[in-house]
Amino acid sequence: MITLKSATELEAMRQSSRIMATVLGELEPLIRPGIRTRDLDLYAEKRTRELGAVPAFKGYRGYPASVCISVNEEIIHGIPSGRILQEGDIVSLDFGVLFEGFYSDSALTAPVGRASEDALKLIAAAERSFYKGLEQMKEGNRLSDISAAIQQSVESEGYAVIRQFVGHGIGRALHEDPQVPNFGPPGRGPKVRPGMTLAIEPMIAAGSYEVDILEDGWTAITRDRSLAAHYEHTVAMTANGPEVLSARTPDTARPGIRLPKESPHA
Repeated sequence: MITLKSATELEAMRQSSRIMATVLGELEPLIRPGIRTRDLDLYAEKRTRELGAVPAFKGYRGYPASVCISVNEEIIHGIPSGRILQEGDIVSLDFGVLFEGFYSDSALTAPVGRASEDALKLIAAAERSFYKGLEQMKEGNRLSDISAAIQQSVESEGYAVIRQFVGHGIGRALHEDPQVPNFGPPGRGPKVRPGMTLAIEPMIAAGSYEVDILEDGWTAITRDRSLAAHYEHTVAMTANGPEVLSARTPDTARPGIRLPKESPHA
């Protein structure tokens, strides 16, 4: 059942999304060679709690961290660890918060130092496909119009859409109805209506869309070990059209911020 949000609920989701975007915006400039993925996770949890929210992912179905951090061929659900980011890697950050009963969720993929031209093109293609999907989020269209637009955008650039994982509704639960695939024919599924809130999240690969799950039970990687990229926003359908609730702005990043010291129990 799709839950349409009231004006009051949408405002609560805006507040949750602003906090999430602030933290994610502060994380992005910390991505550099020599940083451990665990350091990014520690920063995110500390900062989220400072802002009065709770990390949405930590403990969710047993996930052990606040941010899903996926490197290179890792698509989603990578677990932060002592892994040190290397020059030329690409890293996806998938992050959400819970604030006053409402969830928000967003993801980005960024280069570590100087990445290859091929890697940068893949990252840009994931972001472009999100906005192609967003163009189809208009009243009277159907959800699969969003899906079809994403797939067409991705495949027109020579990449593959991951099929094992999809976007989703979001609100009082992190995952609500409906599912929002990044592939499929147009003209199917529920109609887009004001009050609908979705986490639209293209996940794409430079090679095949086939997926393997690592022994940790979480980390999804491309079976052919090709690079993967992920881009996501929490979006609301309003009477005036779609609103990207989790949009990041230049003032969300704080240059010169320091990572928290690691807890001895982390």
